[in-house]
Amino acid sequence: MALQLLNAQPIPNLPWQERPAGCADVVWRYRQNPVIPRNPFPTANSTFNSAVIPYQGKFVGVFRIDDTCRRMNLYFGESPDGLTWNIQPQPIAFQCAEPEIANPQYRYDPRLCWLEDRYYITWCNGYHGPTIGVGYTFDFQTFTQIENAFLPFNRNGVLFPRKISGKYAMLSRPSDNGHTPFGDIFYSESPDMIHWGCHRHVMTSDLPWAWTKVGAGPIPIETSEGWLMIFHGVLTSCNGFVYSMGAALLDLDQPWKIIARAQPYLLSPQTLYECVGDVPNVVFPCAALVDGDTGRMAIYYGGADTVVALAFAQIEELVEFIKKENDWKR
Repeated sequence: MALQLLNAQPIPNLPWQERPAGCADVVWRYRQNPVIPRNPFPTANSTFNSAVIPYQGKFVGVFRIDDTCRRMNLYFGESPDGLTWNIQPQPIAFQCAEPEIANPQYRYDPRLCWLEDRYYITWCNGYHGPTIGVGYTFDFQTFTQIENAFLPFNRNGVLFPRKISGKYAMLSRPSDNGHTPFGDIFYSESPDMIHWGCHRHVMTSDLPWAWTKVGAGPIPIETSEGWLMIFHGVLTSCNGFVYSMGAALLDLDQPWKIIARAQPYLLSPQTLYECVGDVPNVVFPCAALVDGDTGRMAIYYGGADTVVALAFAQIEELVEFIKKENDWKR
């Protein structure tokens, strides 16, 4: 039986480039990378690890931009084609009813998720250390911040695009207050997007290319074979961390249970814009868009903590790759 995409909408103008001749990789890079340079406006030092989503026939995004004071914040941008972007030079001004959390020390590494009746944004939020900030918008004009999901320290908060067993669901990676030389992926659920519990372990960092830590990447994609989870994995080399991209399938009803996980990485830092930048050797995926009609996938990822790049895949090929290269023994 052919793979089915569940709840995937058509995106007829999805950015796309065919696999290069002679390339056998299941994921391949956009030949004009990077799609967003480090400084889309004069006060930007770097633009990376950002979230993109279709909206009203076009594309919008929430972008991590570190400014020339090296303040980490979130910015809004829009694009007619997902390739050429107009990013506003002022950070998103979140409305927040709780003064205690209204002015975080930093915001970075956002994800965007359409869920029920609004677009949710999650990010790494500075509240006495890194935690998971949560906000939403209906129209990308007004943005509202609600309660942080977890206590510090935590990163890589990624929502599922629908409730599971009647509860909101999120992946995250408990961490520390520094550069985190460890980290597993956990699953949590909430009745109201405020109170989170019922935590379950999902994945440990036990792959050779992801031996130091792992973290969820884009919003999981629902397929007839399970939730497709693209994640980043980190190894510690003699020259520091190396971030690569991998993929796994999670059970649809109990997403803390892994069905299959590809042992090889999908992309590792190999190009100049992935290897050279403010933080060398980083491939960090934050968004994956899938055209429900064709199964084409566009993956947005940060390169070397400096620029935004783009890669492509066919989702059926990617799922088959995960099953063929499966290393999961539980």
